[in-house]
Amino acid sequence: MAESSLRSRYRNRRPSSQPESPPSDDEDGHPQQDPNSLTQLEMILESREASMVVVGVLTALAFALRFYKINHPDQVVFDEVHFGKFAAYYISREYYFDVHPPFAKLLFGLAGWFVGFDGQFNFENIGDNYTENHVPYVGMRALPAILGSLTIPIVYGIMKESGYGTVIAAFSASIVLFDNAHVAQSRLILLDATLIFFLSLTMYSYVRFRKLRYLPFSLEWWGWLVGTGIFMACAWGSKVNGVLTVVAIGVAVLVDLWDLLDVRKNLSMEHFWRHFAARAIGLIAIPLFVYLSFFWIHFTILTHSGTGDSFMSPQFQESLAGNELLMNSIELKYYDTVTLRHKDTKVFLHSHPERYPLRYDDGRISSQGQQVTGYGHADENNWWQIIPTKALPETGRGRIVRHNDVIQLLHVTTETYLLTHDVASPLMPTNQEFTTWARDDLSRYNDTLFHLYLNGAHEGEPVRSKSGYLRLVHVPTKVSLWSHREQLPDWAFRQQEVNGDKNPMDRSATWYFDDVVSGDDEDAASRSPPEVKNPKPVGFFRKFFELQLLMLQHNAGLTASHPYASAPINWPFLLSGISFWTQNEGQKQIYLIGNIFGWWTCALALSLYVGILGADLLAKRRGINPIPIAIRNRLWNSAGFFGVVWLVHYFPFFLMSRQLFIHHYLPSHLASALVAGAVLHFLLSETIEYPISIAGHYTRPRPRQWAELGTRGPVIVVGFFIALFVTFVYLAPLTYGTPGLDGEAVNSKRLLSSWTLHFAAKPYEQA
Repeated sequence: MAESSLRSRYRNRRPSSQPESPPSDDEDGHPQQDPNSLTQLEMILESREASMVVVGVLTALAFALRFYKINHPDQVVFDEVHFGKFAAYYISREYYFDVHPPFAKLLFGLAGWFVGFDGQFNFENIGDNYTENHVPYVGMRALPAILGSLTIPIVYGIMKESGYGTVIAAFSASIVLFDNAHVAQSRLILLDATLIFFLSLTMYSYVRFRKLRYLPFSLEWWGWLVGTGIFMACAWGSKVNGVLTVVAIGVAVLVDLWDLLDVRKNLSMEHFWRHFAARAIGLIAIPLFVYLSFFWIHFTILTHSGTGDSFMSPQFQESLAGNELLMNSIELKYYDTVTLRHKDTKVFLHSHPERYPLRYDDGRISSQGQQVTGYGHADENNWWQIIPTKALPETGRGRIVRHNDVIQLLHVTTETYLLTHDVASPLMPTNQEFTTWARDDLSRYNDTLFHLYLNGAHEGEPVRSKSGYLRLVHVPTKVSLWSHREQLPDWAFRQQEVNGDKNPMDRSATWYFDDVVSGDDEDAASRSPPEVKNPKPVGFFRKFFELQLLMLQHNAGLTASHPYASAPINWPFLLSGISFWTQNEGQKQIYLIGNIFGWWTCALALSLYVGILGADLLAKRRGINPIPIAIRNRLWNSAGFFGVVWLVHYFPFFLMSRQLFIHHYLPSHLASALVAGAVLHFLLSETIEYPISIAGHYTRPRPRQWAELGTRGPVIVVGFFIALFVTFVYLAPLTYGTPGLDGEAVNSKRLLSSWTLHFAAKPYEQA
């Protein structure tokens, strides 16, 4: 619907409390073409029929490029080892853990179920064969291929709805259409195609919503507002960095609300709060509900024990059918002999008769007490007996160990109590040494007392083997029993150090009772676990928040080096890619790399855009206005929205210490393609006013056309289209993994010296 029609409808229905007539198109900065000023070629291109033909051709090409030889290779490629496996877990209903939200993986699970995948193939290693294992992988790859293909007409639609012409819209869409990286990601079982599809849908919906700003609270206005929120939640639910889409829309909405607060809008505060409440509903409440629904479905499907159990709390694990904790955990009673295990490093609390040396290598003096260490294997020296510090009944539940009890731990083989004191530990002088003390010597009784705290437990809750994470806090000094991966010297047999952490709330000071070696009470048999136990219900929000915290922690913890990791500063210039898959037979490989012609064009466009805005700000500072208000508003509002999406999806990666790869830039690359279209439109068709300097004085600016779009624009875009296509075809063997290339051919595809391709000839290896 033409915006002039919207304004007419707005004026006819505007109540008296509404602001006076909305600003003109020029003030809002949305391109409005005067039919009388269009050339005959432009009129043909801007007709509805021509636009439909253009978007149809672009979409057909997108499907052709993304489905071309999608069955090759018939092997597991790169991160298909993860996301294909997660789809299998949904079908088998086995719980798994991943750092990404579940929505895209749920779609893969649905696609696998739809095409008959039974979930028995485990996607263990890159290169595992799908055909030999009868996996309907093409149907699963078809899902991202469809979403990646549909992204192209959405990019075209974003530009058209933003007011740009068919030529410019086709220009931006072609950058994504012929990008090798987007194509490679869209034809494999990977998450990025889903993320980018819903990012583009979010942008499209928000542009449509903003176009209806003169019809606030109309049904169509509400529809696009809610649509923006739903698609935004889908982007957020597809991949962890999808939260940046939420931030980008949030920035745009804050700018919008700030504009509505302008007193010149004559908008009452009551009406402003209506706008605020509408956006809170459409862009906060509804997206949050949708995001939560993904996890509700996730938990509803994954009801059986699986590979992800060990990441979760014991309470969470006991909600899963067949979980070891659920099946084998038993309540502990005093005088039970148990093994105690560190949650993070999985070592047993261990002691042996050997003692700490008198002096350590740094000259510090020890207590020469009995060594207490962490040991990774089953051994009798891991056995500890739980000793009460209060009177107990002879039998019954009064003998059960409970949360908040004060206990002693007796080392069974040496008949000594666990003890810590104000002596520095061997490897960490800031932490306390752990040792033991003779059972018959009561002179240090208080130093053998430990408070037992179950994590997240209520008062008096029983302690169970395998099923309760706990902290042991020393009563006199308040330090926690703690361990870390550093090994002690040879005098301790290179075993892991155990010491006292002075931060009693440290999350890594967490242990659990692993096994009950023997019981000391007559009714031990009565507490043996039954053969079948029903899962224990755990509330949705408790599961949700536990999983969210773990996702954040593990995502931040992905700091290990990787041969194909790259720094964000390199991404816009395409300095490196990722080896997805190689096959020695025939020298075939898939190397994730973008279309260098398109990427460098986008990088140039971003530089020009920043330069144009900077020059405009500087000129305004000097009282010069070379750019008309309408064009300036368009640069700041329409193109500015694309720039915000680019920046928000790019800059945060500079702040991250985790592993980063070039595919993290793909959402920003899509936004940069939109910026490139806006910059090209500015260069080809905008009116620029140049002030004339005479004898050092500026005369009145004189309007002048930089360039008419006319026939020049379509010719430029067609030439760019051809260059993109040629570059895409040239790099296609690296994108599709076929045909195989000899060493010299591989060298020729290495357009930048930083690209690390396989099967190169000797000159490449020496480069």
